[in-house]
Amino acid sequence: MTSLITFFKNTKYKRISFSLSKTQHLLITAKVNGVKGRFILDTGASNSCIGVEGVEKFMLQTLPTHTKAAGAGAIGMPTEQSLHNELKIGRWKNKNFAFVVFDLTHVNTALNQYKVKPVDGIIGADVLLAGNAIIDYANYSLFLHCERFLS
Repeated sequence: MTSLITFFKNTKYKRISFSLSKTQHLLITAKVNGVKGRFILDTGASNSCIGVEGVEKFMLQTLPTHTKAAGAGAIGMPTEQSLHNELKIGRWKNKNFAFVVFDLTHVNTALNQYKVKPVDGIIGADVLLAGNAIIDYANYSLFLHCERFLS
């Protein structure tokens, strides 16, 4: 059987490697507004988000919302939104990306208990859907469809 890496080699899908943490989270590197960050790749997260701690780091402009976030043992968390950001994951890029911004302390506290480095945020289903994502768990690879190739 041909591997997905070989299958997608000459297509508009581009491979992005991820790693697996001690907590079994998929970890990926992404750039937000040109700044590199560490993110959990989460197929169960509806939206991509950045922790409030990263607002300055990633040069985000935020707006208040009435939406409350929920996930992984926390509910009713106040959120903000940040519009018009550049998100780059490997060679996949979105120049007008919106993030949900909220306190990720509970996530990083849990990671810290296993001596896993903190994350800046979560890459969710919004990216996976926009990139027509395919995840190859066996080869620790995420494939995203790229309409435009970046040099």
